[in-house]
Amino acid sequence: MTIAALGDSLTQGYGLPMEEGFVPQLEAWLRARGADVKVINAGVSGDTTAGGLSRAAWTLTPNVDAMIVNLGGNDLLRGINPDVSRANLDAILRAAVDAGVEVLLVGLDAPSNYGPAYEAAFDAMYPELAQIYGLDLYANFFAPLEDGTDLAAVRLLYMQSDGIHPSALGVEKIVNGIGPSVLSLIAQ
Repeated sequence: MTIAALGDSLTQGYGLPMEEGFVPQLEAWLRARGADVKVINAGVSGDTTAGGLSRAAWTLTPNVDAMIVNLGGNDLLRGINPDVSRANLDAILRAAVDAGVEVLLVGLDAPSNYGPAYEAAFDAMYPELAQIYGLDLYANFFAPLEDGTDLAAVRLLYMQSDGIHPSALGVEKIVNGIGPSVLSLIAQ
């Protein structure tokens, strides 16, 4: 089975040696659990949902059986209107459905610095789109890092010095968290 991981720097593996990024670690995790899978890295550092949409058609080649959609972080960093982000994600998901490709949608939690209306709209788009399309949702890419450890400890242990991108150890925790959802995607 071939899974395309469509995303931004979190998917691409920004700041890490190639073998320590999200995609190689996820593929190794899945194979260690008996999955005969190839995970294609369709992550582009700095990409927004609009960039992901522009690449969706050529990512959904006939050999792609499933897709992980992990976009929205750069939309957040740029303060892009959640309605725009939602429309882009909607179009990506529609393209996947039209191609007959199963999708795992990966969300993010918006910070409160753009205000409560922005935060509510952004946070709602992932579960709403997952429900509309009948997709599995992994609600928050960073959830495995938020295990009750204080924020300063999380940054030291699991993040690169920029405070935005996970370290290799952080990616390992993220993969351990999201891995069962990807196995479920494979089973579909």
